[in-house]
Amino acid sequence: MVPSGSRAETSAALLAKGQASRGWPLPHFRFPAHPAPAMTATLRPYLSAVRATLQAALCLENFSSQVVERHNKPEVEVRSSKELLLQPVTISRNEKEKVLIEGSINSVRVSIAVKQADEIEKILCHKFMRFMMMRAENFFILRRKPVEGYDISFLITNFHTEQMYKHKLVDFVIHFMEEIDKEISEMKLSVNARARIVAEEFLKNF
Repeated sequence: MVPSGSRAETSAALLAKGQASRGWPLPHFRFPAHPAPAMTATLRPYLSAVRATLQAALCLENFSSQVVERHNKPEVEVRSSKELLLQPVTISRNEKEKVLIEGSINSVRVSIAVKQADEIEKILCHKFMRFMMMRAENFFILRRKPVEGYDISFLITNFHTEQMYKHKLVDFVIHFMEEIDKEISEMKLSVNARARIVAEEFLKNF
């Protein structure tokens, strides 16, 4: 029997023993197998700035066209009335990673430039973005063609904010920015591993 004061008996075990002696139900302790990786020093303020800007820009309202009667188009795309457009905001983490947020009275366009360190990452990023944009109707806010100079663009209108939670739309964009670098890095590792295996098999013949 292990004494109560021994280091071998954890606080969780002591709590479970005390509750079992009193006839209380035992709790389920869940400890993560691997702790979640912390954000880098530059990524956290970058995402925080994007989140705060998006929350301010997504104050949208229904607004009919001032040029064509009975038409309701995203003013950030049509750009027919300058007084309805807000000043575009560019948030940069470095030269290769940046976000362009263009606002208007009834729509917001968010364009993201993804980090691409070498030719392999450029090809993987292009293929991945093309795969997503071909299925833009499944993502609702995804634009089929990105703004020039960026890799992917989202278009959020007042109809989206009326049908969906605004904070969830912001969370989706932020989550996409967090995960896209991981996805491309994992695909790059997979391609390199496969290329290494192919090269080894090929060189076995010599």
